[in-house]
Amino acid sequence: MESPSSIRLATSLCCFCVILSLTAMVINPVVASENCKFPAIFNFADSNSDTGGYAAAFSQPPWPYGMTFFGMPAGRFSDGRLMIDFIANTFGLPFLSAYLNSLGSNYTNGANFATAASTIRLPTSIIPAGGFSPFYLDLQYDQFVQFKSRTQQIRKRGGVYKDLMPKEEYFPKALYVFDIGQNDLGEGFFANMSIKEVNATVPDVINSFSTNVKRIYKLGARSFWIHNTGPIGCLPYIFTNFKPAERDSAGCSKPHNEVAQYFNYKLKEAVAQLRKDFPLAAITYVDVYSVKYSLFSHPNKYGFELPLVACCGYGGEYNYSNEAGCGSTITVNGSQIFVGSCDRPSVRVVWDGIHYTEAANKFVFDRISSGAFSEPPLPLRMACHRS
Repeated sequence: MESPSSIRLATSLCCFCVILSLTAMVINPVVASENCKFPAIFNFADSNSDTGGYAAAFSQPPWPYGMTFFGMPAGRFSDGRLMIDFIANTFGLPFLSAYLNSLGSNYTNGANFATAASTIRLPTSIIPAGGFSPFYLDLQYDQFVQFKSRTQQIRKRGGVYKDLMPKEEYFPKALYVFDIGQNDLGEGFFANMSIKEVNATVPDVINSFSTNVKRIYKLGARSFWIHNTGPIGCLPYIFTNFKPAERDSAGCSKPHNEVAQYFNYKLKEAVAQLRKDFPLAAITYVDVYSVKYSLFSHPNKYGFELPLVACCGYGGEYNYSNEAGCGSTITVNGSQIFVGSCDRPSVRVVWDGIHYTEAANKFVFDRISSGAFSEPPLPLRMACHRS
């Protein structure tokens, strides 16, 4: 039989443990939160996370695109996987099928509405007459509306395609990812607008972005993972076409990066307002810019080299020119030359002068998924929580 003193001691210890546990929950609410179980992902974006939309609508990125992971072109503008692929893998989901791809697609766990060269606002220069995708964010939203309605019609009708469609209850439980905006800035630059003029377009671009997030929320979306735009002034397609007036310590075009930073400032403001407008939503702002920039400012620290030089390209100091795209064949001094990959894409940052290598994508994903670059500071696995 236990003594009264030992009973009192055990009771005190139990109470202390309960109080300690409750205190931890108050100090750090994430301790009290469970990992999210997203059954599906819906992605709205450009080439940074296009898994085959552009390839289905226009043309497949040629070999050596896809060489590192897929061993063949796989609709991605990289040598391998993109951040959206790593996001899907985090939740045990298959790679997202592109909405525009009618061949071999499986939409059970979501869909990808991204296409390379997509913008937030309607571009003035559209493929094939120009360089930008017709599938801007408004159209990606329209595609999602159709997708949501028609997939449920197919499930109700039954038949061979029924099990290739997401269940109705997946839509409010899904993760909605956004990574778009870089091409809105690029379109301005390539239209010969000044830095000041491109900056002046940013508020309207961000308003268009917010409008589409609101519309998707009203369709039942509740968990949003929103990437800001990267350091566009560090990419060869920018600083070889626009000789920068000023370079920063990493060798990037300072004026062009300042436009990207202003875009991100306005995007962060807009996300904060969206949280106020929709208090039931979990909206995470992700600072991709800072992580990507670290690859250019401190490449050796992270095992990378030649960050400003394209891995797959040809010509000049940065192995990039508009006339010699990755995977093309060009004539030099009467000889045919295939524009192929560098020897070690695993230590390179930029793949083709515009997009990142799989190694760089994985580096960025590993850091942003931790929550260290998010607001609120939640890891990806907890993106269904508001704090």
